[in-house]
Amino acid sequence: MKNKNLYIGIGIFIALILLIIGIKACNNKKEKEEKENSKLTTIYVATGGGKEDFLADPDVQKILKEKYKLDVVFDTWSNGKTITKPLIRESVGFGDSDIVERLNNGEDITIQTEGVSKYDALFTSDQRFYDYYKLAPNKELGESLRYTVLDGGLTLNTPIVIYSWKPVVDALINEQIVTEVDGVYYITDMNKLISYILEGKKWSDIGLPNLYGTINIASTDPVSSSPGATYYGLLLSILSEAQVTNENIEANLPKLKDFYIKSGYMNNTPADLFERYLKTGMGGEPMIVDYEKSMIDFANSSPDAFEQVKDEIRILYPTPTIWNSHCFTVFTENGAKLYKALNDKEISQIAWERYGFRTGITGGTYDVSSIGIGVPQAITSTVTSLKMDTYNKLIDYLKES
Repeated sequence: MKNKNLYIGIGIFIALILLIIGIKACNNKKEKEEKENSKLTTIYVATGGGKEDFLADPDVQKILKEKYKLDVVFDTWSNGKTITKPLIRESVGFGDSDIVERLNNGEDITIQTEGVSKYDALFTSDQRFYDYYKLAPNKELGESLRYTVLDGGLTLNTPIVIYSWKPVVDALINEQIVTEVDGVYYITDMNKLISYILEGKKWSDIGLPNLYGTINIASTDPVSSSPGATYYGLLLSILSEAQVTNENIEANLPKLKDFYIKSGYMNNTPADLFERYLKTGMGGEPMIVDYEKSMIDFANSSPDAFEQVKDEIRILYPTPTIWNSHCFTVFTENGAKLYKALNDKEISQIAWERYGFRTGITGGTYDVSSIGIGVPQAITSTVTSLKMDTYNKLIDYLKES
């Protein structure tokens, strides 16, 4: 009995020692982390949507902190509000609470107002806003004062693609609209596809009697959605033979309005549209417009679900297509440090492999074969992004009743 009590006592003693060692180790680790964090440079970035998961990726955060000593705060902004609202943290509810209240009360606050929380950089999700931000604000349109831009450029890229299904694509190949090259499917006659939609051709007219209604490509609403606007910008460029002028835009806007009306109901976010495409299948969404990155992100985040559908899914690359470019705009020296860090090779690899962002324009350094679905090594046939005033003219025309 005595031996038993002795062993119990020894066990308790050892457990206490281990507990003390564990607590001390945790405290040491916490102190070390606090010490390391105190050495970090905090950077504030106004950030457009579409890349939240990538920026929050634990490995990306770890590289930024450990390799570059940067603690980055990404505040979410819509692209349009970066032009119309003062680009300060208080505009999105952070920073100084008194200034937030003054803004809510309608006081005229700008980036030059004393005490505001300024940004080191802007990370838009659409190149037209990046290009437009570098211009002087149009005071007649109520645009806010802007920071001086020190540097910046295209950082994350993904092309516009059309997602469809094997039977649909087979029919489009028979119509000589789609061409397969090395397992990748290209829409080599976009004008013909556009004309089929404008003419009201039915799916049954191209050998798909099981699909109800007229040929259509679902997209997000160009009036309220950046990807939808980018897609309609692509359509305008194609109808204008890649040279948008004042003359041909006037001739082509009625066609796009007709195209817009025939499209019917539109989702407001690409995530909702992509989910609908996957869940309703060919009968629900025969063709949709989205970004290339959506499928790569889906394949990585839901490998089992991807495995179930990958043989039936087809990615169609319009010829030409257009880039959706997330552009980084530098306002301060700290912003420049982050701009450099985001071009890190390891971060670029994570951007592609996990989230489908091409960090080089052609994406030529990536191994696309591991994805398991037809994705080209390089994107070579593209049109340039339209300028803000052209988009505004297009969107305003679509809004008209």
